[in-house]
Amino acid sequence: MSDVFVNYRTGDEESAAAMIARELARRFGRERIFFASNSIEPGHRFPAELIRAAEECEALLAVIGPRWAEVLGADGHPALEAEQDWTRREIRTALDRGTLVIPVLVGKATRIDRTVLPDDLQELADCQYRRFDHRNSESDLTALGDALARLLPDLGAADSDTRAAREREKAKSRKKSAKNTGHTRMRTRDVEQRVRGGIGNLNGDLGTFVNEPQGPVNTGRGHQYNAPHFQGDNTGVQFTAGDNSGTVHQRFERERRSSDDGR
Repeated sequence: MSDVFVNYRTGDEESAAAMIARELARRFGRERIFFASNSIEPGHRFPAELIRAAEECEALLAVIGPRWAEVLGADGHPALEAEQDWTRREIRTALDRGTLVIPVLVGKATRIDRTVLPDDLQELADCQYRRFDHRNSESDLTALGDALARLLPDLGAADSDTRAAREREKAKSRKKSAKNTGHTRMRTRDVEQRVRGGIGNLNGDLGTFVNEPQGPVNTGRGHQYNAPHFQGDNTGVQFTAGDNSGTVHQRFERERRSSDDGR
């Protein structure tokens, strides 16, 4: 069973009907779209196939161009006036069964004039329509497909465009997650390298950390030395060493050191 029946009149916008059927088949699957020239297998009896498809479809698209009501039949009268006109019969079958019928007005076609419709198609004039213009074919086809996907849940579940959009979003999310993970790893490595190198700055309340400094390091107010510092004059040398808890001063006089050494 096809979900969507594409109905059209020979001699009036067959090319538009073919474009619509082709795009819907691409998006939802060929088996879900009935288009007579593509869907009826060689050797099959087209009258029975047409009626069966019109009876079983979930939606019928009545493609209507500017000449839809003017195309003449073999008898020289408008084809629409003949009860056996296939375009008319397909639409009537769908309307009688309560099927969703969507007129698709092509190009300069205006809203359906009720006065040109036979009695059994009067309801068609009341159906909300969609427009299709060759100049805006891409956007019009997308809008038509979106409407069908929304109105027919089973068709929407087969929507390849929706699946592709979901896959793109998933891929985008995975890429973003991988990028964030990479940045986190880079920051972690940077901190580790700073720790091994001896000094770093941690954000937050931890302040500045010092690990095995090589040379003078200042971690607070004033002068502080975490490595030996020598001061002296002619009379002696002062050695200063320590940590954050205090400072030790040692002063050695050359004369006393000489005495202690027994010199």
